[in-house]
Amino acid sequence: MTNNDILKKLRVALHLRNDEIIEIMKLVDFNVTASELGALFRKEDHPNYKDCGDQFLRNFLNGLIIHKRGPRDESATNTID
Repeated sequence: MTNNDILKKLRVALHLRNDEIIEIMKLVDFNVTASELGALFRKEDHPNYKDCGDQFLRNFLNGLIIHKRGPRDESATNTID
């Protein structure tokens, strides 16, 4: 299974639109255009197909966490006394 497949399955499972994915990516300061995003969802044999790299998927997952849970509370981090 490729990163593109994982991204597609998450998009369907979470009922995300392209504009929502773009906003999620902005939460982690990763800018992506609608056309770049569309290239990730194309079939592999399409001339405008683009591989979804590890960095893109990692940033999407980190942005998704912020989108669903909210920003990380730094005061709640585990500290050893």
